[in-house]
Amino acid sequence: MTIKEFFSFRANRFFWLNILAMPVVLIILVFVTLWWLDAYTHHGEGVIVPDVKHKPVAEALRALEAEGLQGAVTDSTYVKTLPAGCVLEYNPPMNQKVKKGRIIYLTVNTQNVPLMELPDVADNSSLREAEARLLAAGFKLMPNDTVPGEKDWVYGVKMDGRVLGQQEKVPQGAYLTIVVGDGLSHTEIEVDTLGMDSLGVHQEVEATGAADESWF
Repeated sequence: MTIKEFFSFRANRFFWLNILAMPVVLIILVFVTLWWLDAYTHHGEGVIVPDVKHKPVAEALRALEAEGLQGAVTDSTYVKTLPAGCVLEYNPPMNQKVKKGRIIYLTVNTQNVPLMELPDVADNSSLREAEARLLAAGFKLMPNDTVPGEKDWVYGVKMDGRVLGQQEKVPQGAYLTIVVGDGLSHTEIEVDTLGMDSLGVHQEVEATGAADESWF
């Protein structure tokens, strides 16, 4: 092949038409691809997440479906002051713009009161320390029960009149009664009782003697 033949393609108009057509075709392909992606992903289309907080789960799901969204319960927690089964939180949150068909993840209020392990305070702490630990754990305290023993020493914890075992699990926020020593030992009580009894006997003897003397 001669050099003249090698460069003869420059005189071929179809060659130059192909060269010019290539970028045009490439641009068209790019625009078609972008249009298809917009149509497939619904680019620019969106809905506002409605307010479903504190609504029952069934009602919240219906409200989301009415907006073209999907709801899914993914977590639960316990709030005593709110009804069981209501929506506590959700993500994405209210008023956020999302695409249709987006899944909204719900956190609901559980129907069962969670159980908590009782802090180890029985025969292990003073009254002040036990009160602080129980209140910090979220329990409510009833008036204390007293028993003979070291003053302000905790001997046990009761719920509904029943003595609880160490580290027993009880409902969160339960009302508890601390069993605490009154500062009097069993020996002191027995001595005091004997003293009162002997005093009573002595008084009876004196009264009897006085009555006998008056007889004479």
